[in-house]
Amino acid sequence: MSTVFDFDIQLSDHRVPETEREGILANPGWGQYFTDHMITIRYSPDSGWTDARLQPYGPISLDPATQVLHYAQELFEGLKAYRREDGSVVAFRPERNAARMNASAERMAMPAIPEELFVAAIDLLVRTDQDWVPSREGHSLYLRPFMFATTRALGVQRPSQDYLFMVIASPSGSYYPQGIKPVTVWLSDDYTRAALGGTGAAKTGGNYAASFAGQAQAIREGCDQVVWLDAIEHRWVEEVGSMNLVFVYGSGDRARLLTPALTGTLLPGITRDSLLTLAPGLGIPIEEGRISVEEWQEGCASGEITEVFGCGTAAIISPVGGVKGRGRQWTIGDGTPGPISMRLREELLGVQYGSRPDPHGWIHKIA
Repeated sequence: MSTVFDFDIQLSDHRVPETEREGILANPGWGQYFTDHMITIRYSPDSGWTDARLQPYGPISLDPATQVLHYAQELFEGLKAYRREDGSVVAFRPERNAARMNASAERMAMPAIPEELFVAAIDLLVRTDQDWVPSREGHSLYLRPFMFATTRALGVQRPSQDYLFMVIASPSGSYYPQGIKPVTVWLSDDYTRAALGGTGAAKTGGNYAASFAGQAQAIREGCDQVVWLDAIEHRWVEEVGSMNLVFVYGSGDRARLLTPALTGTLLPGITRDSLLTLAPGLGIPIEEGRISVEEWQEGCASGEITEVFGCGTAAIISPVGGVKGRGRQWTIGDGTPGPISMRLREELLGVQYGSRPDPHGWIHKIA
C-alpha cells in the first residue's frame, strides 16, 4: 500500500437509534457495548496489507482449522478517544500504540503493520462513529486494535502466513464510578506472569489468559488484584494485574518515583511512559530500577515508601492501599489515595481532556 490508504467504506444500514445510543452512553460500563462499525485489513505474504474496509460491526467467520484457534498467534492494543469541552474528539499517543503493536508482532512472528495505516484505521473508525464518543467527565471511547493468524492449517512448524487486523470501539464509563478507592493486592507465589526470553513485553492474549488463575487466587484471598513477582527468585516486584507499578518515596517537595525497569518481562506501558515524562516537569524525580517484596514491606514500615499505584490505559492511576501475602500483610501510608498519585493522575487526565497544556505533542486530533 502507498502512504495514502484507501478504505472501502461500507456504512451500516442498521445503526443504533439515537435515543438508544444516548441511553447507553449515560451508563456504558466497560466493554459491554460497541459502535456501529469496525475496521478490517488483511495481510498475505504476496500482497502485503490489502482489502482495508470500514464495515458494519458484526460477527466474523473462521474455519475450525484457523491457526489462531490452535496456537494463539494473536496480539492487541488498547487506547482511548476523548471528547473535549469544545466538542472536538482526540486520541492520546496512537503512534505509540502502533509502535508497541509492531514490537509485539516481532516477538510473535507476525507482520508489522505500517504505523500510518494503524493510525488511519483509528481515525476513520472514530470519525465515522464519533457520536459514540461520550461527553461526560471521565468517560471515553475505548479503542481495541487487534491482529490474529488466519491461515487454515494445523502444524507448529512455522507461523501463519495470513493475518487479519481489526479495530473495534466501545464507549466506556469512569473506572471509578463511585470515587477512587485504593485496591488491596495479593503477592503471588504460585503463579508467574512472564520470564526472561518469554512474551512478557508483548501485548498478546496468552499473557492475560495465563493471569486469570493468579487473579482468581487474589480474589479468594480477599484482594482486588494480583502482584506478579519475578520467575526466578519470586522476590522482585514486577507488575500488578495488567498494570505497571510505581512506588512513591518521601512526600511533598522531596517525593521521588521508582518503577520496575523494563527488563523484557514487563509490558512497556504507554501510561507508564507518559507519567515518567510528566513527573520531572512537576519537580518529581524518577528512577527505573527494581524493588523486592522485603524492601517494599520495610519501606512502608519505616515510612520511606508513602504511596504505591498501578498505572494503565483503563484506570490511568489505581492507588494501592494494602498488601497481603502468605504470612505477611501491611498497609501503604494511611491506606488512602496519596497526594502524589492524585496529582499525577490529574495532570495526565488534564492533558487528555484538554484542561492542561500538551507540551509533548501527545494529543492526536481526529474530529
